[in-house]
Amino acid sequence: MKPTTYQQHGGVFVARNGFALPCPQQPMKEKIMNNLSFLNASAVALTLALASPAFAADEYNVSNGLSLSGNPLGMHGVDPVSMFQAVAPVAGDAAYTSSHDGVDYYFGTTEAQKSFDADPENFLPQFGGFCAFGVFVGKKLDGDVRYADIADGKLYLFVNAAIFAKYLEDKDAVIEGANAKWPEIVHSPVSDL
Repeated sequence: MKPTTYQQHGGVFVARNGFALPCPQQPMKEKIMNNLSFLNASAVALTLALASPAFAADEYNVSNGLSLSGNPLGMHGVDPVSMFQAVAPVAGDAAYTSSHDGVDYYFGTTEAQKSFDADPENFLPQFGGFCAFGVFVGKKLDGDVRYADIADGKLYLFVNAAIFAKYLEDKDAVIEGANAKWPEIVHSPVSDL
């Protein structure tokens, strides 16, 4: 017995043994392919959006977790401008947040935030906020604002008091060596060093 084909509600159906079954059509295939293309594009976009903090984490010393904007937090939330203007580092406030190169920074005041926004490179710590002595020896160690130095208008952070004292023995050699080493390790994950 030959199946009977008929139209119903805009679709083609094949009648067999009293049952009407959908028959594959080109428009349905196109719809499926369009949906798959959209899903693939969405997956790629989501992957890239989630991967950007990971890229920043390789080049910047950032806190674990993300700020409210979804970026990692630089300098452990300490106001970078305060390092140049205050007697002691000032804890930043999330109400005054600026983003630079995929990393968020908190500031203690609107004025500090505006100064940073006008010229971020003038206030950012060298070597992405990693310990300058660590970079000198080829490592990415945490930079602690309690052990900091400003040399030639640039901010350098160090991991602890002992390393900071070692740096003070020959500042120029450490800075020169770290500047030479940084391009070799800037994109290396901390775990690879």
